[in-house]
Amino acid sequence: MSALLLSDRIIQFNQHLSISTRLPKDIQVLNPFKDPVTSYLSQLFYKKYYNDTKTRTMILGINPGRFGSGLTGVPFTDPINLEKYCGIENKLPKKQEISSEFIYKMIDAFGGCDRFYQTFYFSSISPLGFVKEGKNLNYYDVKGLSDKLMEFIHSSLTEQLSWGMNREVVFCLGEGKNFVFLEELNAKHKFFNRVVPLSHPRFIMQYKRKRVKEYVDEYVKKLEVRG
Repeated sequence: MSALLLSDRIIQFNQHLSISTRLPKDIQVLNPFKDPVTSYLSQLFYKKYYNDTKTRTMILGINPGRFGSGLTGVPFTDPINLEKYCGIENKLPKKQEISSEFIYKMIDAFGGCDRFYQTFYFSSISPLGFVKEGKNLNYYDVKGLSDKLMEFIHSSLTEQLSWGMNREVVFCLGEGKNFVFLEELNAKHKFFNRVVPLSHPRFIMQYKRKRVKEYVDEYVKKLEVRG
């Protein structure tokens, strides 16, 4: 029996994502894949770039937000870049998300979508997002939330690693709380040999926009070392 394609594994994983832990009443789970349009677009993306059984190196963000993967089902990919760079037409509102803007500048510098996605797989510490009072919420923003999510985070990462991901190195988006959390998680469970932090795209675009090219070059240089 032939091995499942990576695209099939990712699509099945996304379709079955759920958090069973009871969260505080004022925090809602953001699950993009419950929306049929989002689910369909993400399936087109994964069938285009992951229809094989090759090993990928993981790049882990924080958790999905409302205007990037919250709309498209593809991490760090807003509706504009899904169409412009990935060639997947969509009728979603064409609003730019700044993290996605940086990521696709970097992907372009790396050699384009085909080369990048043949090499890397974007995911998040928490593959589902959170909203509080109508605004994006990170898993570490509310005291005790990451503890409630620990089983979900651990099982999600374990399942993704079972697809044959590169365990030599993982790249972490964010050099602050996301990196500290992943370092501690990795020290306990030995998921990867190395955790390499990268400046978060949102931080770069909000506070270091004049140095975007410098950060793009830094990303590409670090991402080339995957052993």
